[in-house]
Amino acid sequence: MHRSVSNEMQQRADGSKTNNERLEFLGDSILGAVCASLLYRSFNDKSEGDLAKIKAVVVSEDILSGIAHDLKIDEMLLLGKGEEHSGGRNKKTILADAMEALIGALFLDSGYKAACDFVGRCIKPEIDKVTGADYHKDYKSLLQEYCQRQFRCYPEYILVKRTGPEHDRIFWMEVHIGDAVYGSGTGRNKKSAEQEAARAAWEKLNSAD
Repeated sequence: MHRSVSNEMQQRADGSKTNNERLEFLGDSILGAVCASLLYRSFNDKSEGDLAKIKAVVVSEDILSGIAHDLKIDEMLLLGKGEEHSGGRNKKTILADAMEALIGALFLDSGYKAACDFVGRCIKPEIDKVTGADYHKDYKSLLQEYCQRQFRCYPEYILVKRTGPEHDRIFWMEVHIGDAVYGSGTGRNKKSAEQEAARAAWEKLNSAD
């Protein structure tokens, strides 16, 4: 793969750096189209809602940042001093955005087929993982991304109560989005209870879409 797949990703001659947001927009659209096409062709038995849920996971920040890290995109990022010192090369948001920008740049340099082939090679293994029987969804991450995208806020988890003796505690959690309760869950620890609350909220929100 080119180290300079598009002039928009390179440093200008005067020393200023271009912004990748336009490339991210383009790459995000191509990524979504390729993923949707793969899912449509691969799963004749799944409904629109099921396909949309799988797609939401596969193109999520968690998965895109993991792919970007595997491709060593983190080593090629041009970051400001502040972002560099704060660990920007390992931030999921930055890595996911860079992955989308790379897809957009590849499309501009090599055309739609090359971009689609690249996305397919990256995404197909992730689709296989997500649709596998042993896949465990991180509903907290899914819900957080959904809330950022749809509501421009973060979900808040609140401990309602805990019951039982110390060696056999049950935690009861609620997840709030804004002023409303969107889900609740229980678990042997706060983390598992939060996951259950997030699952309930994510499924409620997606069923309403």
